[in-house]
Amino acid sequence: QVQLVESGGGLVQEGGSLRLSCSASTRSFSLYTLAWFRQAPGNEREIVAAIYTASSTFYADPVKGRFTVSRDFAKNTVDLQMNNLKPEDTAIYYCAAKFRGNQDYPYWGQGTQVTVSS
Repeated sequence: QVQLVESGGGLVQEGGSLRLSCSASTRSFSLYTLAWFRQAPGNEREIVAAIYTASSTFYADPVKGRFTVSRDFAKNTVDLQMNNLKPEDTAIYYCAAKFRGNQDYPYWGQGTQVTVSS
């Protein structure tokens, strides 16, 4: 069982930056792939970025070059640095985890709201 708690959401103007953080409670943190998803009103939940190791990351096309995902194995945290934010980035952002090699993400945080005003 993995418990995930997000923090760092808020309201920011277009072009601004926010940093989301997710803390994971598991003794086997290094064995999990961590990801950030988002869901805007009326839209399906979509993956934003994922990380297994520093050299094993994934970014969705809409955020490439603007968002950076990182993880701290000593602190059991995964962060999402979001720069040059756009109104279309407005959504609830969720942290998720899956055991390496698995396809689905069974563990989810409660979500944190990110709102970008134009």
